[in-house]
Amino acid sequence: MAKDMFESLKEEIKKEPYANHMGIRLRDIGPGYAVMETRYSEKMTNFNGLVHGGAIFSLIDEAFSAASNSHGTVAVALNLNVTFLASPAINSLLVVEAKEQSRSRRIATYNIEVVQRDENGDRKIASCQAVVYRKDQRLEFLEEGTT
Repeated sequence: MAKDMFESLKEEIKKEPYANHMGIRLRDIGPGYAVMETRYSEKMTNFNGLVHGGAIFSLIDEAFSAASNSHGTVAVALNLNVTFLASPAINSLLVVEAKEQSRSRRIATYNIEVVQRDENGDRKIASCQAVVYRKDQRLEFLEEGTT
């Protein structure tokens, strides 16, 4: 019986060393879509005591990678345009959602948003428009017959 492509992708994402180092966890994935989250900690601050832009970019990039590779085809980033809108509170939950907007044989575009989620609701932290180049190559870890 063939393994589900999304299950294989979830397994690979869970094993990714950098995402694990950053505490980034996958919450949902579908065709051209991914949701991930992390808890913002003091280890992610810059010298001003605010969240480091690289920490937010990493969260965005992880969701972008999951969403853009969710069709089983290798997709590599061409461009990410990030707008930082607010600095989250330390220890807050940051949730990122990547949504595919268009996809052709070679190029796909995504809208990505990061929010701080707490008892007061969602507060937008960053937004991103991103573009990938889609290769004519299946993801390496997918077995033959994976659906």
